[in-house]
Amino acid sequence: MSTPGSEPRDVRQPSNGEELDDAVRSMLLLMPRLVGRAKRIPVPEPLRGFALAPRHLSLLACLLLDGPMGVNDLAARLEVAPTTVSLMVGDLSRQGILERREDEADRRRRIVAITAARLPAIEAWLAPGAAAWRTALGPLGAAQRRLVVDTLLAYEEAVGRERD
Repeated sequence: MSTPGSEPRDVRQPSNGEELDDAVRSMLLLMPRLVGRAKRIPVPEPLRGFALAPRHLSLLACLLLDGPMGVNDLAARLEVAPTTVSLMVGDLSRQGILERREDEADRRRRIVAITAARLPAIEAWLAPGAAAWRTALGPLGAAQRRLVVDTLLAYEEAVGRERD
């Protein structure tokens, strides 16, 4: 006769370690598919001639989602130094993708925006990804969304430590 908790291993609930291993296995299968899908998103024809790196996409996504803003605001959102953003903005401005204009409220400050000529192509390229995240995160509560974001940030940090 068995006592509670002493059932044979195959009829018990999986241990926390087994559940963790199942989740890790699922993520190891999922991540390459996510990256593969992202890489297959074609660059719109009007942007193909430009040297756009992932860091540029993050900057463009911020401007697309949040609208024109100053370099310091962009740096805070991207979690990089303002000088890094200034270099990226300068690069993209020379290519005709971004424009800098004077802030009407503070003439010493420059506002960065996507040029009107490039905005449709950038919207067509980045908006579907934003829509997909809205679909995935929309049904979740604020705390659950924060957990998803924090988990992905922790993963990124851990992978970085492993590689170093």
